[in-house]
Amino acid sequence: MREQGDTLHIACAMKLNTKREMNIMKKQYQITADGKKELEAELLGLKARRGEVADKISEARDFGDLSENAEYDAAREEQGLLETRIAEIEEIVNNAEIIKATSKSTIGLGSRVELKNDKIKVEYVIVGPVEANPIEGKISNESPIGMALYGKKDGDTVTISTPKGDISYTIVSVG
Repeated sequence: MREQGDTLHIACAMKLNTKREMNIMKKQYQITADGKKELEAELLGLKARRGEVADKISEARDFGDLSENAEYDAAREEQGLLETRIAEIEEIVNNAEIIKATSKSTIGLGSRVELKNDKIKVEYVIVGPVEANPIEGKISNESPIGMALYGKKDGDTVTISTPKGDISYTIVSVG
């Protein structure tokens, strides 16, 4: 009788440890509310394409021998890429931590920053790596620019190292 109780105790402990490990392994993705909405919209679009890709596979299958069927291989590859992206977005959305600008005076995640130097004026939003898109002015807090700006305030001067050399900016506003 004692052995059965010990076995049950060990099984429960193992299950608890597995649950803890799974919670530890869950990664939190820091994104803005707008970034989450964009990902959810992309996810809907990708899921809508599943039927289209399945039709391509079915059509290509009708062409004959699958071992030498380039259309079939291309459709299966497209399906794999589609499913991979869907899984990636679902992981991010399910483990998203919505960020908001914490302070209007200090640069952090979610801050909108306006910089200027003698030649140009630029505006960035500091975001997590998942939604970074420099073309849209969204830079990651883990990028060289993001790291240089993090924690700075209005009026501070910051020097950013780029492949073309160091560039100094004055922080015009933080919002």
